Amino acid sequence: MNLKPSTFLPSLSRPAQMLLATLFVAAAASLSPSAHAQPLGDMHGGSVGMRGMHSEGMGMGMAGAHMGRVLDAVKATPEQRAQIKSIMEAAHTDLKAQREAGRTLHQQMQAAFTQPTVDARSVESLRAQIAAQHDTASKRMTQAMLDASKVLTPDQRKAMADMMAKRQAMMQRHASERATLDKGTK
Repeated sequence: MNLKPSTFLPSLSRPAQMLLATLFVAAAASLSPSAHAQPLGDMHGGSVGMRGMHSEGMGMGMAGAHMGRVLDAVKATPEQRAQIKSIMEAAHTDLKAQREAGRTLHQQMQAAFTQPTVDARSVESLRAQIAAQHDTASKRMTQAMLDASKVLTPDQRKAMADMMAKRQAMMQRHASERATLDKGTK
C-alpha cells in the first residue's frame, strides 16, 4: 500500500500535503488509548475518539506535546497556537460521542462471533457500520487539520513539511537498522 501524501492528496502542493500528513499523524496518535498500536481504533473493543485533554502542548495527550514541539519549531505565534488548539478541541468534542458508539459496535461484533451460529449478514452489517464510523472520524479529523493548516503561513507549512520529511527519513533509517539487527539474531 502506498501511503505517500501525494498518492491520496494529489491536488495539494507538496508542503500542504506534508502539513496535512503531519497533522494527521499527530491527531491520529491521540485517537485511541493505545494509539501507537491502533491509531483509529481496533477490532477488539477499542474505539475511535480523542485522548483526554491536559494543559500542556495543544491539549491532546501525546499528540498535543508533539504538535506543541512542531509549532515551536515553526515559531507559531500565541494566536496561532490558540486557534489550532480551539480547532483540535472542537474535533475532540465532535468525536467524543462517536467513541462510545464505536465501543458498542465492537461489543456487538464480539457477541456476534460468540453465538453458536455466526450470522454472516449480521457480522457484515456491523463491519460496514464500523467502517462508516471510522470514515466519519477520518473526515472530521481531516477537516480539523485543513482548518489548522489555514492558520499557519506558507513558510510555516513549508518548515513543518521539511521537518517531517527529515523525521520520516530518520524513521526509515531506524527501521532499516532494526531489520538488519533482526536478521543477525535469527
